[in-house]
Amino acid sequence: MKYLLQIYPPAAREEYDRMPEDERQALVEEYLAIGRSPEVIGGQQLQPIDTATTVRVENGETLLTDGPFVDAKEHVGGFLLVQADDLDVALDIAARGPAARMGGAVEVRPLIER
Repeated sequence: MKYLLQIYPPAAREEYDRMPEDERQALVEEYLAIGRSPEVIGGQQLQPIDTATTVRVENGETLLTDGPFVDAKEHVGGFLLVQADDLDVALDIAARGPAARMGGAVEVRPLIER
């Protein structure tokens, strides 16, 4: 089964920005190592939320809004696509990510495969 792991980094971006460069690089290396796991079949970090554009269509008219759909404390910062035999494997991979232990979260959702 395939699972989408949506990575919600800690809301306190300033904390990350204050980290010494070697500590930030260590976090990047952790994600790269997770990405090399045999179960991980894709994934990517996202640009900051201020680069997002939300699209809606109302009465046949396309409406574009700068930024995310909602004003929220948490925003998806990246994702992993995992092929795993069961949910426990996907949850284990999610728990290995720095976001999960640093005040953020990782949402794990099974995909509908057709």
